[in-house]
Amino acid sequence: MTIVKLEPSKRVDERWLCWLEDGSIIRVTENEVVAFALYAGMEVSDELYDRLTEEAGRSAVRAKAVDYISHRPMSRKELTDKLTARPPKGKDGRQREPLATPELAGETADWLEDLGYLNDGEYAKTVARHYSAKGYGDRKVKDEMFRRGIPRRFWEAALAEAQPAESGVDAFLQKRFKGQAPDRKELKRAADALARRGYNWSEIREGLNRYGAEIEEEL
Repeated sequence: MTIVKLEPSKRVDERWLCWLEDGSIIRVTENEVVAFALYAGMEVSDELYDRLTEEAGRSAVRAKAVDYISHRPMSRKELTDKLTARPPKGKDGRQREPLATPELAGETADWLEDLGYLNDGEYAKTVARHYSAKGYGDRKVKDEMFRRGIPRRFWEAALAEAQPAESGVDAFLQKRFKGQAPDRKELKRAADALARRGYNWSEIREGLNRYGAEIEEEL
């Protein structure tokens, strides 16, 4: 099989279109053009075709992965899940294949980790700082780390980066009561709201006592 035309894509930067004599197109990057020394008129054996399409696929997955993490930080699991997600059906009703196999997605994640662009430990700390700064307790932070697929071995170090529980509880109570003396029903509603925000009863009780409520038993 012969390459009849090789030209840069007009739609996607750094992509080249490799037209074969049977009318098919292999979408490659500049890396493959250079690595395989591609040119119009070049004969492509079956072996070369397989190697070329494999490398082109790997490059496409890496490019998509870089695009994903450039928009927002994410965990290794979030990234591999997105790369292996089954896309919606096309206009013709056919089910399209995922961008990457689990093996290729894992290889891509390894590549990004080696480059320092994917780091679950640092991402866990980012999540902890973000949610604690918004006034959430450790339980909420743990829920978020679990939801994002961050391995548990990173949780303890991440929680050490969170704001102290008393800061979040005190800020919440000051904003809610504005210096007023709440009755027991109002205190109960505030305690329930803090529990929903991820604080445990000990942290809530201590906060209420600092506010001057003198609570000993659970409301």
